[in-house]
Amino acid sequence: MRVYDISPLISSRLGVFPGDQKFERKVVMSFSAGHHLELSQITSTLHLGAHADSPGHYSADGGGIESVDLRRYLGPCMVIDALHTRGRRFGWKDLDDEAREMLTSPPPRVLFRTLSFPDPERWNSDFASFEPDFLEDLASSGVKLVGIDTPSVDAEDSKDLPAHAMLARYEMSVLEGLMLGSVVQGTYILVAPPLKIEAADSGPCRALLLETDVWTMDNLGELKEVVASS
Repeated sequence: MRVYDISPLISSRLGVFPGDQKFERKVVMSFSAGHHLELSQITSTLHLGAHADSPGHYSADGGGIESVDLRRYLGPCMVIDALHTRGRRFGWKDLDDEAREMLTSPPPRVLFRTLSFPDPERWNSDFASFEPDFLEDLASSGVKLVGIDTPSVDAEDSKDLPAHAMLARYEMSVLEGLMLGSVVQGTYILVAPPLKIEAADSGPCRALLLETDVWTMDNLGELKEVVASS
């Protein structure tokens, strides 16, 4: 079984949006200090590492992350290359012939590999982002979730957030902050449910990709039944 962990390491070194709360972990009790157990607490933005934005993050009418349909984050997906797009929005023109062919009949989940934010511990402001019309086309093709290997689907300095607005218009789910450097363009199984935090604008997740021959569709059906009953 080949499992790709596409989540960056969470630590105080992890980059976050300028002005946002960096991750901090405070040790309250420890064996080294003579305590009987290890205990710590954290302070952090919820938009760190691999995370799922809630609809309420970019829409006044949206709900918190605890209200999302977990099936969006579980199941067949594609990883599509949109390389050489650092510093700008990308769309159809940035995909190779293979990628465009794959997207003629996409699964409900598509992740985009831009390699424009290569080191999560060294923030760079010129990461790639989505062309809004491209997201609209994906939604029209039945895509319910998009993911990206950058901190946001919009540029760092964007104020009107057109890509987020398109997500809201078509009720698409999103994963941001993924690590896709070791993953090749192709088909996989995505496992990336966000944490269940009441009324939260985002939920961090431990995002995984499984090679498609790991599970059969029968196995996937069993997983959906478990999720539906939880």
